Amino acid sequence: MKPLGEVLTSTSEWFRGRGIPSARLDAELIVGHVLGLDRVKVYLNFDRPLSDEELERIRVLVRRRGAREPLAWVLGEKDFLDHTFLVHPHTLVPRPDTETLVERALAWIDTSPCFVADVGCGTGCVGLSLALARPELRLYALDRSEAALANTRANVERFGLGARVAVRPSDLLSGVPAARPLDWVVSNPPYIPAGEIAGLAPELHVEPRLALDGGPDGLDTIRRLVDEAASRARQGLLLEVGRGQSGLVAGLMEAAGFTTEVWPDLAGTPRVVGGRKRAT
Repeated sequence: MKPLGEVLTSTSEWFRGRGIPSARLDAELIVGHVLGLDRVKVYLNFDRPLSDEELERIRVLVRRRGAREPLAWVLGEKDFLDHTFLVHPHTLVPRPDTETLVERALAWIDTSPCFVADVGCGTGCVGLSLALARPELRLYALDRSEAALANTRANVERFGLGARVAVRPSDLLSGVPAARPLDWVVSNPPYIPAGEIAGLAPELHVEPRLALDGGPDGLDTIRRLVDEAASRARQGLLLEVGRGQSGLVAGLMEAAGFTTEVWPDLAGTPRVVGGRKRAT
C-alpha cells in the first residue's frame, strides 16, 4: 500500500515527462476523482494509504491521461460556469473561453419566454446553461454528431430539463421546424482554419474535427450560420470566434442585417460577436 502523497508526486512527475502542462493539477484531480475527494481533502489526506483496488483505478485513468486523452474525457465531467457537465469521449470539451459566450447571451436574453437554438451543442454546456439560468427559455439543442447529441441528452437528464429542451440532429438550423419562430441563435461553431489544426496541442487532435475545422480561413460554418440566422432569428445571434476573426465576423453580421458588439474573453482576446436584428 502506498500513501496518497507519494502517489500524487509520482503521478505528477510521470505526467511532466510526457509534456502535460498541468501535470500536478491533473494528478490531483484524477486522484481526487477516484477517491471521492475534492482538492482540499486530497491535501488533507497525504498520509492516507491507498488500497490495491484504489491504486489500480488511479493507474487506469493516469494511463489514459498520459496518452494525452483530454482530462474531461478521463474524468467524465467538466465544470462550466455554475454546473458540472457530463463529458463523453468524441465530444468537444467545454472551455473557459466559451463561458464568455454564455455570459454575454444572458446579458442580452431577458426573463421573458423565448425560443433559442444552440447550434453545434456538443455537451450542451452553452444552451443548457442558458436554460438553467432562464426558466422561461425553450431550447433547441442541435448538432450533426450523434456522439454530441447523446452527450447533450445525458446532460438534459442530469439537470431535469427534458420538458424545455429538444435535442435534434441538424445541419445548422435545419432541425428547427420552419413554422417555429426563433428568438435567439447561439453557437460555438468550428472556427479553426484547417491548416492550423496540425499544430494544436495533442489533446485537440483527438477531439472531433467536425467541431474544430472551420475550413481554409475558419469561417465556412460561420458564413452559413450568419445567413441562416438572419432569416430565422427574430432578435439576434451570438457567436464564439477565433483569434483575429472578430472584425470579419462582425462585418458578415452587419451585412446580414445585425447591429454588432464584440466582447473579450478573460485573456483579453476578442472572443464573442453578438448581433441584434436591425428593425426593418
